[in-house]
Formats: sequence, structure tokens, C-alpha cells
Amino acid sequence: MPGDILDNKGRGEVSWSWPAIHREARLFAAISGAACIIAALLAWETLAWPLGLLTICIAAFFRDPRRTTPRDERFIVAPADGLVTLIQQVPPPRELSFDDGSGAAVLSSDPVTRVSIFMSVFDVHINRAPIGGAVRKVIYIPGKFVNADLDKASEDNERQHILIERSDGLAICFTQIAGLVARRIVPFVKPGDIVAAGQRVGLIRFGSRVDVYLPKGTAPRVLMGQKVVAGETVLAQIGLDETIEGVAQ
Repeated sequence: MPGDILDNKGRGEVSWSWPAIHREARLFAAISGAACIIAALLAWETLAWPLGLLTICIAAFFRDPRRTTPRDERFIVAPADGLVTLIQQVPPPRELSFDDGSGAAVLSSDPVTRVSIFMSVFDVHINRAPIGGAVRKVIYIPGKFVNADLDKASEDNERQHILIERSDGLAICFTQIAGLVARRIVPFVKPGDIVAAGQRVGLIRFGSRVDVYLPKGTAPRVLMGQKVVAGETVLAQIGLDETIEGVAQ
């Protein structure tokens, strides 16, 4: 059941199950499924088989598996499944670095570490909160649809910033970025909502990227080229700034 408590001492019951399919898949799957049935009834097998495969692929793309999120106030968990393709020192998004009069948290313009997670069409595309707290800002910015794997996608592409602030004042921003195929960013939260670490907060349709801006003085606990899992992989430990090396093999 959602919300079950598990630990590293063996507490909790775990069994494998088919991942749920998010409701965002319903329209796409219904259209392709209906087309498949019509083609089959008309004996258009050369069309029915590809449409059947497309329906299965749509369901797989919108799969929404359960995740077990580590509970520790020091942890920032990955908000997306995918490959760590960029780790850079950059200023936070300018849209979050000025006071808009709403009283929401404002980020310093000083450079911080940005971790970019690229999601291919084969990855789960449900995005999750990296920390628990209050959603202070959700800012949508229209833009281009260049390859999300490129550095300039953070500034040029259609994107959405989500800023979450804890009760102790720590604020974390992450940005959902559309890519070549992606054409819609779907938020599940709005300003004022309270979320838990690992809670579902949105999705991006059909391939994209998520940038996470770590607090100053915090280094990532993941490496370039590492695969991360949304809501489970510890992306960073707040206040811990040390170099970690790995080997590709």
C-alpha cells in the first residue's frame, strides 16, 4: 500500500507487481486502441499489428511504478528517472532570483551545482519532489524544442520551474524541460501545496530532461553517466561537499 514504511533491517512486506498506468495515457491509448480494433475488424492486418504495438508502447511510456523513498532530512532525492548527463556550476534560473511580491522564497543569484537528468522515451516520465515542503512557485516558460541533452536546452527550451521550500527555509528548485519529441509539461501541483519527498509532482510527455539546482555548499552524490531513479536515488546530501569518483565499466 502507498505510504508503507520499510527499512534496512527487514521491516515491511515487498512483492513485485505490474506498474500502474498513469491516467494521462488514457486518451492516447484509447485512440490507438480503437484504431487497432477498427483495423482488425476490417482485416487490415498490416495496420492493426503496428497500432496494437503502439498502444502497448503508450501504456509502457506512462507507467507509474511504486518507489521507496529514503526518509532523511539531509537527503535530496532524484526527481526523475534517467541518465546524469551534465553537472555544472551555474546561477539558478533568473525567474526564481527576484522578488515578485508574492512573498515566495527567492534564490540567490550566486552559482550553485546543477545536475541534469536526461530521460529517454524508455524511462519512466513521472517526476517526483526532491525534498518535502511547500510548493512556493510553479513557473511555466514557453520556448523551443531542441534536443534536451544539449546544455542550451536549460535556457532555450519550453520548461517549467518548481520551487519547494522546507519549514527551515531551505529551498530547492528543479526544472522540467521539454525536448525534441516532448510537447507538453504536465504539473500535478500548484503554489501552496504541501508535498513529501518522493511525491509525484508532474510528468513530461515523450522524452525530456530535468535540472536540479542543489543548495550552495552541497555536491551531488551521483556521477556523470550514472542512471538515477526518481524518488529513490539520493542525489545529494545537504551540506556535504566532496569529490566522488567512479569508473565506467
